[in-house]
Amino acid sequence: MELEKIEATIEAVLFAMGDAVEVEKLAVAIGHDKETTRRIVHQMMDRYNSREGGMEIIELEDSFQLATRREYYEALIRVAKQPKKYVLTDVQLEVLSIVAYRQPVTRQEVEKIRGVNSDHALNRLVEYGLVGEAGRLDAPGRPILFGTTEEFLRNFGVRSTEELPSIQPELVEEMKSQAEEEVQMKLNL
Repeated sequence: MELEKIEATIEAVLFAMGDAVEVEKLAVAIGHDKETTRRIVHQMMDRYNSREGGMEIIELEDSFQLATRREYYEALIRVAKQPKKYVLTDVQLEVLSIVAYRQPVTRQEVEKIRGVNSDHALNRLVEYGLVGEAGRLDAPGRPILFGTTEEFLRNFGVRSTEELPSIQPELVEEMKSQAEEEVQMKLNL
């Protein structure tokens, strides 16, 4: 394959994928080894950087990505629609925290903890991409196990669920006593 076609293939793959593409995958696409592929992409990067275009190729660890140059972000933002922002209700936050701290967890376990039906809140969290299927429980009916997603980690600014704040035992006891007081007040009415 001539160099011009090889570069066009790399450019097409990077454009179509949108995200970073590993050198190994680019090498397979053009039928060359990783080092030759890396050298060709670096030559393309130099050419992209020497002109005034709105695109550039960036290197991320052992991958490459076709991206918009930073100086054109403002123009892009003016044209692009803002992503739909969702607001989590108290119920959704409660369900999300149960899933985050108890995962993998079934819908029935969430409802047992909350004491009420949680279908709608759990379905919304799945729709928002914050919660997803984490497997199936080996029990009759094989209920779905739910866990948090990468989107959850991204939105809450943590690298893993291990970075979530730990719940202090004294706060748990305080919350239990407050809940018991509320139940007792309702019973006295």
